[in-house]
Amino acid sequence: MFQVASYETFQNGQVIFEEGSYGDWIYVVKEGIVEISKYVDGQMFIIETLKEGDIFGEMAYIAKVPRTASAIARGETVVGIIDRKFFDQEFNRLSADFQKVISTIAFRLRKTTHDAIRKVS
Repeated sequence: MFQVASYETFQNGQVIFEEGSYGDWIYVVKEGIVEISKYVDGQMFIIETLKEGDIFGEMAYIAKVPRTASAIARGETVVGIIDRKFFDQEFNRLSADFQKVISTIAFRLRKTTHDAIRKVS
């Protein structure tokens, strides 16, 4: 399992991170629920609802791009912040080619999410 550097508790409706911010952390849901949502043309779309054990924030971290969506606690929620040093060490053990594959997947997922929301709105 992931090495967690620290835990943070969020209350219902509290923003964990906002769309457009830069992401230095990857999170794992320890308790509670996290909604991943995105605003398009002034309307909020819930992309995914995460529960215990789910990770989030990885796309911005890996691709080094702004966050594509917001993360909001639903109910009292505890999230673990994955130890950046540990993750960097694990990621850097991968070959440069495999790192590129993972980064490409993150970029494509970002684009696909953006395109899918645009089509719905």
